[in-house]
Amino acid sequence: MSLARDDARRPLDAQGGVMTGGEVRPALPLWLTAVLGVAGTVIAVWGLHAAAVLVGPILLAFVMTVVVHPLPAWLIRKGVSRKAAVALAVLTADGVLVALAVAVFLSLGQLVTVLPEYSEQWARLVDDLRSTLAGLGVGPEQARAALQSLNLGALVRVLAGLVSAAVSVAAALVFVLATTMFMCVDASGLPERLAAAPGSSPALAGALSSFAHRTRSYIVVTSVFGLLVALVDTAALWLLGVPLPLLWGLLSFITNYIPNIGFLIGLAPPTLLALLVGGPGLAIAVVVIYCVVNFVLQSLVQPVFVGEAVGLSVTVSFLSVFVWGAVLGPLGAVLAVPLSLLVHALLLEQDPDRRWARALVDIPARPDARDGPRRRPRMRRRPAARQPAEPEAVEVRAASSAPPP
Repeated sequence: MSLARDDARRPLDAQGGVMTGGEVRPALPLWLTAVLGVAGTVIAVWGLHAAAVLVGPILLAFVMTVVVHPLPAWLIRKGVSRKAAVALAVLTADGVLVALAVAVFLSLGQLVTVLPEYSEQWARLVDDLRSTLAGLGVGPEQARAALQSLNLGALVRVLAGLVSAAVSVAAALVFVLATTMFMCVDASGLPERLAAAPGSSPALAGALSSFAHRTRSYIVVTSVFGLLVALVDTAALWLLGVPLPLLWGLLSFITNYIPNIGFLIGLAPPTLLALLVGGPGLAIAVVVIYCVVNFVLQSLVQPVFVGEAVGLSVTVSFLSVFVWGAVLGPLGAVLAVPLSLLVHALLLEQDPDRRWARALVDIPARPDARDGPRRRPRMRRRPAARQPAEPEAVEVRAASSAPPP
C-alpha cells in the first residue's frame, strides 16, 4: 500500500508512465493497453454498424459539405453576397446528390423495363447452355437442376425489389439534402470560429485542413477519370449496338467512385443486355472493352493521380472499400476513401508519436525530379573577431595621423 501511495505521488511522464528515479515505468502493461484499444475499436465499429441508417446519410452530407466548402469564399471574392454564396453552395451540393440518385433509379428502372422484352433470347441461351452441358457429358437431369436458377423472371423480380427499395430511400435522401443544407450554412464561418476558440489545437486544425484538401482532390480526380471512362464506354456501347448506351455510361461514371470493385458493378448490366441482343460474342466484346478501359485509365493512370492527391497506400484504399462497406453498407463503399482520410487525420496525422503508423498506411514519398538533387545550404562565414592592436602599431598610426608642424 505504501508503494502504491508513493507511485501516486510521483510525477507522470509524457506517455503517462510513472517516473521512478531514472527509469520510466508504464502506468499500464503493454498487453493491457493493446487489449483495451482493440476492445474500444470493436465497440466503436459495432456502434457505427448498428446506427448505419443514421450515420451513413450524415457522413454523406458531411463529405458533400467539405467538397463545396471553398465555393462560398470564391463567390464572395467575386462580389457575391455571403447569403447568395452559401445558397449557391447548398444548391450545388444538393443538386449533385439529386442527380446521382435519379441516375441510379433510372438505371435500375430501365433495366427492369427492358429485360422482359428479351425473354425469348434468354430461353434460347438457356437451351444452348443446356446442350453444351449435355455435350460435356452432363446428364439432362443434372443440367436442368444446374440451370434451374437461371430464370429471367427471378432476375426481374430481384431488380424490381431494388427499384422499390430505391423509392423507399427517398425519405433518406430528403434527410441528406436537409443535413447538407444546414452543414453548408454552419460551415461558412467555421474556420474563423475554430481559430478564435480558446485552447484550440493547431495540430488538429492542420490535420482537418489536410483532410478537407485531400478529400476535394480525390473527388476532383475521380470525377475527371470517371467522365473519361463514361465517354469511352458510351461510345463503345453505341458502336456495338447495345441498348441504352448513355444510361450505362452514366452508371460507369457513378460506380467509378467505388475504388477497385465499382468497375464490376458498372459492367454487369451492359454485358447482360449484350448477351441477350447479340449473343456471347457481343457480350465478350463488351467485357474486353470495359477491361481494357479499366486497366489503362483506372488501373494504370488514375492510381498515380489519386495516390498523389490522397496519400493513402493502394492496400489501404482497396481494403477500405470492404471495411466501410461492411460497417455502413453500400454507402460506406462509396465513401470509403474520404472516411479513411478522416480517420487518418483524427488518429494519425495530428499525433507526432504515430509516425510509424503513418509510414504503414501512407504512400512512400518520392523525390520530385524537377527539383533535382538537393544542395547543401551554404554556411555564411562569420567575420573574424578583431584582435586588439599591438601598442607599437597604435603609436605608428597615431604618429601618421598627427598634423604636420
